[in-house]
Formats: sequence, structure tokens, C-alpha cells
Amino acid sequence: MKTYTDLDIFHAVVDAGTFTGAARQLGITHSAISKRIAHLEQRLGAQLLIRSTRRMRLSEAGQLYASETRELQERLRNVEQEIAEGSGALKGRIRLSCSNALGKLQVMPLLVCFMERYPEVIVDLTLTDAVVDLVHEGMDLAIRSTAKPEPGLIARRLATNQRVICASPEYLARHGTPRSVPDLAEHVSLILNLPGGFNAWGLRSLPEMRCGFLSNSLEILHAACLGGRGIACLPYYLIADDLASGRLIPLLEDVRGDGADTSLYIVRPETSILPRRVKVLIKYIVYEWSLCNKIE
Repeated sequence: MKTYTDLDIFHAVVDAGTFTGAARQLGITHSAISKRIAHLEQRLGAQLLIRSTRRMRLSEAGQLYASETRELQERLRNVEQEIAEGSGALKGRIRLSCSNALGKLQVMPLLVCFMERYPEVIVDLTLTDAVVDLVHEGMDLAIRSTAKPEPGLIARRLATNQRVICASPEYLARHGTPRSVPDLAEHVSLILNLPGGFNAWGLRSLPEMRCGFLSNSLEILHAACLGGRGIACLPYYLIADDLASGRLIPLLEDVRGDGADTSLYIVRPETSILPRRVKVLIKYIVYEWSLCNKIE
């Protein structure tokens, strides 16, 4: 049976909202929870939890203790995991965030190989084209395409993420081919409906275009572009086969600015303790990306 510290038990009660819920979560008895909390309060010389017949709430001292020890509890857990891992087999969960298309086409094949090499590591992959708050969502890592990583994150550059302004031959046959940036004003755009600079298309001044379609998914914009709905700016890795086959035609290749392309980074929150499994995954991804020269 696992041994829990007073801090573990206190935060379990705070998270569950009741002694009964904490007892169920930890697999110990209600009376054991009550005795350990009483012992903790006696040791601190302050009441942490105010109980009534119907509910429980934190006292002022309890609120302070909860807020100041939450990060400490996580650090202790990481240290214990680091010691337990030692030099033996990697194990434990790694939470990773990535955009949908990049995750499916580029990242997942690497993760499959990594998990085959380290079968006791569980990768929890979240795919979304929105930018995830890593700290709030409890993520260990993210792989992102950006011009500049956001403050508060530790970033390692992986590669250049080339983007291409493109349209289908069917669309160009109906609307004509833009030969200059001002020509875009006569065309229809396909837009990612998420915040950020993705929709600037790497042009110093993008003229106002009629919006033909919006989505929160690059894959859906890709499908709309293939369907002749309008002009889009899409990552090269997503459309490489379409460009080679002629299903999509690159546009304005000679007029894009210095910010046309972004870089691909692996990022993580700043933390004093980084589990060995996370360190190994970072090194693995960096090595594999440089070896395969992906996205370049």
C-alpha cells in the first residue's frame, strides 16, 4: 500500500472537497484522513479546514497553506519520480501538445518509435490548432510553429516551417492568377479563425480580401483550398504531395517577406525539476528531426 504524506492527504481533501472523496481517491479510510488532517493542524498550530455538517471550506490559514505548498508538492513528486527512475527503465506519463496536422503527419511517427523503445512510458498527446497554456493545462511539452516562442517557456528550435501561398487549378481557372500582392484584393481568402499572426501570410502588407471560409483547423483549410474555395497559406509539410502532383499551385513565391516562414520549436514550462523521461523525449525528438531534416 502506498504511503501518503500529510501534504498529499491535505491536497487530496482540498481537491476532492470532502474527506470521503479524498478517502476514495487515495484508497484509505475516512477516519485515517481525519486523523492525519488533525495531526497536521496540531503540528502547524492552526486550523486549516472548517467543517460543518454539510460542507467543508478552507480557513484563512488553510488557503495560505494550500496555495504555498501546491508547487512544492509537485516538485516533491517529480523528485521522487526522478529518483525512482534512476538509471533504470523509463516509465511514467508525458503530456504533449501539438497542432492537428503536424501531430498526425510529423510527430506521431516519432512518438510510436519512442514508445516502442520505452514501453513503460505513456505519451498523452493532445492535438489542437489552438495555443495551449502549458502550465494551466499541466502539459510537459509542446511542439509549435511560431516566429518567436512566448515568454516563460524554455524553447529548442527544431527546423524551419516553410509556408506556401497556394490555390487549386480550378480556382485559378475561374478567378485568374494573382501576379502581385495588390492582385490579392480581387481574390478570396481562406482564414484560420484563431489568434496569432498566421493569417498575415508572411507579407509586409496583405490587402483586404473577401473571406470565403474560416476554420480552426489547418486540415480543413487544406480541404477547402483543394476544393477550389479560395487562396490559402499552408505549411509545406501539409501540401507537399499536392504541389508535386499539381493539385495545388504555389503563388507569389518571389514577393514574400523575411517573416514568411516560421520556426518549429519544442517548448516546455520553466521548472527546476525535469523528469528524466521528459529529458529523453526532448533529446529524441531533437535528434530525429535533425536526422530526417523534417519541415525544411
